[in-house]
Amino acid sequence: MENAASVTPAPRALATEAVHAGREDLARLGVHAPPLDLSTTYPSYDAAGEAARIDGFAATGARLEGPPVYARLDNPTTARFETALARLEGAESAVAFASGMAALTAVLLVRASMGLRHVVAVRPLYGCSDHLLGAGLLGTEVTWTDPAGIAEAIRPDTGLVMVETPANPTLAEVDLRAVRHACGSVPLLVDNTFATPVLQRPLEDGARIVLHSATKYLGGHGDVMGGVVACDEEFARKLRQVRFATGGVLHPMAGYLLLRGLSTLPVRVRAASATAADLARRLGADPRIARVHYPSVGGAMVSFEVYGDPHSVIAAVRLITPAVSLGSVDSLIQHPASISHRIVAEGDRRSAGVSDRLLRMSVGLEDVEDLWRDLTEALSAQPVRAQAVRTGSEGVRESRRVGR
Repeated sequence: MENAASVTPAPRALATEAVHAGREDLARLGVHAPPLDLSTTYPSYDAAGEAARIDGFAATGARLEGPPVYARLDNPTTARFETALARLEGAESAVAFASGMAALTAVLLVRASMGLRHVVAVRPLYGCSDHLLGAGLLGTEVTWTDPAGIAEAIRPDTGLVMVETPANPTLAEVDLRAVRHACGSVPLLVDNTFATPVLQRPLEDGARIVLHSATKYLGGHGDVMGGVVACDEEFARKLRQVRFATGGVLHPMAGYLLLRGLSTLPVRVRAASATAADLARRLGADPRIARVHYPSVGGAMVSFEVYGDPHSVIAAVRLITPAVSLGSVDSLIQHPASISHRIVAEGDRRSAGVSDRLLRMSVGLEDVEDLWRDLTEALSAQPVRAQAVRTGSEGVRESRRVGR
């Protein structure tokens, strides 16, 4: 009889991993739900051994073997979330941070510490990501280009190529395989916040680094803030060292909520995506809508441009919440040019397709008829353009897939 310890576990479906990853030791611990560890420090009666372990971390960034030492070094609850997210993205490791922006900052600092301060980036990105790169706050220098210009934009000191697909807020898509080829030896970072690993796993297309604002779909309930980077273990070790030095740690309560959020991620994303696709079709056939953006990969985000005043739509919704952020179980709508991308220069914003009449909607888990009724009533004062030019199935214009 074959030794059970030598049998390679069969690969598990994403939905199964979402429920079980990071929880493998629960039966051994004698619990069913993952425990929440709120300790900031831990007792140790072997100071010499502790010193050796801390020296090892300082030298390599590898996870500490044995009991925890201090919450800024590591936390068991946060580590569970990291393990689970890495599995969902198909990565060796994941490192969690206090927010998505803290996660991106850590990535940039790692590359800058190697003398690679130049970044090649494709717009649009989330507005604060755009600002962080362009403002030079971390000493970085950015070259903005379209996907076709990536190879030409790369320099000897280029440390990173960054794209977001589907992009915030236009939902434009990038051909990741083509972009990865253009990157050569430069690591490709993909912001996968909108698609999530349910719809897209960038590492399978050649990306080296995957970024999430965990505040959005990974948490999924609008009550937790965090960020996470999925990558190989070599890069993860450097990220852990930066996290320890800068203090951008994820609180264990946030780690607990994010791990819980992952267990329903596939169900939530697929249900909300089906509703979003239906709303995109209806909006595309509505004469009050100038253009609809919905990605070919699917997802729960819909952006659309009105002929009239977008602010009147924001003011008129009643079921849908007018608020920043996205990925919650309830639907949200916002005006990117005023909110999420206000920090981007007006000319850059418009050239990236973020028009002043664009609205971005994060579709939640409400019934589609209730959402459509709310949208229809909110659009009631919008002008109608009878000769509107539409493309795509039933008036829906899918977001442009660039790089093909």
